[in-house]
Amino acid sequence: MNRSSGWLLVCGLHGVASMLLWWAGDGLVQTMIWRADTWLSQPWTLFTSAWVHLNTPQLIMNQIALGTLTAFAWVVRPSWSCTLAWLLAWPLTQISLLWWPHIGYAVGLSGPLHAGSMILAVQLMLQRIAVPKAGRWGAMLALGVLAKLALEQGWRNPVVWDSSNAISVVQAAHLSGAAWGVLLALLLGWNTTGHWSRRHAWAPPAKEKGSFGESSPL
Repeated sequence: MNRSSGWLLVCGLHGVASMLLWWAGDGLVQTMIWRADTWLSQPWTLFTSAWVHLNTPQLIMNQIALGTLTAFAWVVRPSWSCTLAWLLAWPLTQISLLWWPHIGYAVGLSGPLHAGSMILAVQLMLQRIAVPKAGRWGAMLALGVLAKLALEQGWRNPVVWDSSNAISVVQAAHLSGAAWGVLLALLLGWNTTGHWSRRHAWAPPAKEKGSFGESSPL
């Protein structure tokens, strides 16, 4: 897959939009929040709710996580197909919260960030992103996210109270984001003939034939 700057543009959009809504008036912010009982009449909230943060610690933690994901993407430069998968996971992560009827609303970037992390992890493990030791980096990223999900147990504890930050954490969003990330990333590796396709991992360029003879392949 050809590398693209699209992923970095989406990262920039998340960062800037989150800061703009942080400084916006409460009336505007309320119209941007996804709510389980009103989202059909306000479908844009499937996207905009990710940019709403309820307090400073939540905003800072998500901006740090976004910055880390951005730096990682700067190195591996995922393709436009990866970016498209991330864009699809964005609203799907939010709407999947309807599986938990007691979740009335949800805000913050953590769901899409989990989705993006797993998209990159799976694509690296499938060696669809041509960087040195792609499989190893992908496995490390995937293990980190999966370990976090295992500790949270979002399927049993979809919402928990974080007393240190005085906020309810919707862990179900982390779980649904990661799940959609894996599914969409796997679909990217499935070609039209129904077989898994993969790119070769990065390899150093072959030496050109010159006066000292032709190099032989390793």
